[in-house]
Amino acid sequence: MVHGSFCCVTGPMKRIMGNRLAGHGPVFGVALLLLALSMTFTPSPAQAQSQDDPGFLRVGAGYYDINDDQDAGEFHVEYISGQKLWIFNPFIGIMGTTDAAVYGYGGIRLDIFLGRRFVFTPAFAAGLYSDGDGKDLGHTVEFRSALELAYRFDDRSRLGISLYHLSNASLDENNPGTEVVTVHYSYPLTRIFE
Repeated sequence: MVHGSFCCVTGPMKRIMGNRLAGHGPVFGVALLLLALSMTFTPSPAQAQSQDDPGFLRVGAGYYDINDDQDAGEFHVEYISGQKLWIFNPFIGIMGTTDAAVYGYGGIRLDIFLGRRFVFTPAFAAGLYSDGDGKDLGHTVEFRSALELAYRFDDRSRLGISLYHLSNASLDENNPGTEVVTVHYSYPLTRIFE
């Protein structure tokens, strides 16, 4: 049951999308949003070739549960593939908190280049969560929707900030969700093997 709200869509976007997606759930809403973005921002072949980045190893840290009172430190490591699935980059990762919560996940991301230096990236993932001594998110299966803005250096490494929402998409009646803000560094894997 959706209870009339979408865990992954909030504020103005909820007002725009809410009535159209009623009954379909937040996962459908995020998938629809990613599809719309991909169709809007599909690069031309010349742009795609000039902005073809390698795979990355990404590490980061942040503030877990910024929207509630069960805050903790957050740490994550991700592998971001350089191979495309259509226009999306697949990725996998593991996140842990200072309250011993652990989340393993995999998903897709879409890099939208804003000139040569800045990259805006929406991402969506699904995974398995264990709350440890931290916040109970209501279910083992959790979904992660994220927005990221990163600065791209000459060597293609990136330094960025992300905001993501973690929720079980109403798979359980207990669906408190959480928001997390992180700072991260993405290291190009091609540099490791040079």
